Amino acid sequence: MADYSKEDFLQLIKRVGAFFTIKISNLFRNLDLRSIGAIAGLAFAVVFTWRLLRTPSGPQRRQPKRQAPTSGSSSSSSHGNANVNVTSSGISNSSEDSRTQNVIDELFQPVKPTLGQIVRQRLSEGRKVTCRLLGVILEESSPEELQKQATVRSSVVEVLLEITKFCDLYLMERVLDDESEKKVLLALEDAGIFTSGGLVKDKVLFSSTEIGRTSFVRQLEPDWHVDTNPEIVTQLARFIKYQLHISPMKPEGTAANVYTSTSLEQFFRCT
Repeated sequence: MADYSKEDFLQLIKRVGAFFTIKISNLFRNLDLRSIGAIAGLAFAVVFTWRLLRTPSGPQRRQPKRQAPTSGSSSSSSHGNANVNVTSSGISNSSEDSRTQNVIDELFQPVKPTLGQIVRQRLSEGRKVTCRLLGVILEESSPEELQKQATVRSSVVEVLLEITKFCDLYLMERVLDDESEKKVLLALEDAGIFTSGGLVKDKVLFSSTEIGRTSFVRQLEPDWHVDTNPEIVTQLARFIKYQLHISPMKPEGTAANVYTSTSLEQFFRCT
């Protein structure tokens, strides 16, 4: 009886298998190539998704087999390993974040303009500049000091050379004697203003009075004039388009076309 039941069960399995084989065969026989391709693509997508979901989040390393430690040492070892892993992961992430931030900072770091670009920007509407020497180009602040020596401020040389590349520059000063003129010209030559820049000695003008110096400025009709004397700045405000008043303190009642700075180089180094 048991053998008979087993034979009947096997026959039933075979009949069911044959039935499904015929049905599947008929199904594929009735499908066109487009339907078969769609089914194959769907099957591939299902298999790929299933494998992706089963893939572990990170590579698993096989740990070497070790002898089973005691409960106390096992707990201590596990805790220590966890701390090491967390610390290593923290250091690695911090290092990667730091490198990434450095790359971003380099890419988006604003480009710093050159001195020449700043000079051109400041004097964009001017092509002729007049400038006094005392207190601006020279360390000395009075004609009496020029009788002893003339010293060019080293920090202003680079600015002067940039101005001469872009503008027609004239330097002028009041002096008490011919020796003072020679000292000034020699100091400018030693600083390299004549040899390296566009300034020539004929554009360095001298007068014996402040009125004469003011007259020079008005005759040249510059776009910019640089001076330390507030009275001359006020007198020329109606005739000169722009002026730069070199003064340690901003004077009260400054005209709209008069700028104030502590030094010539400071004015042109501001962005």
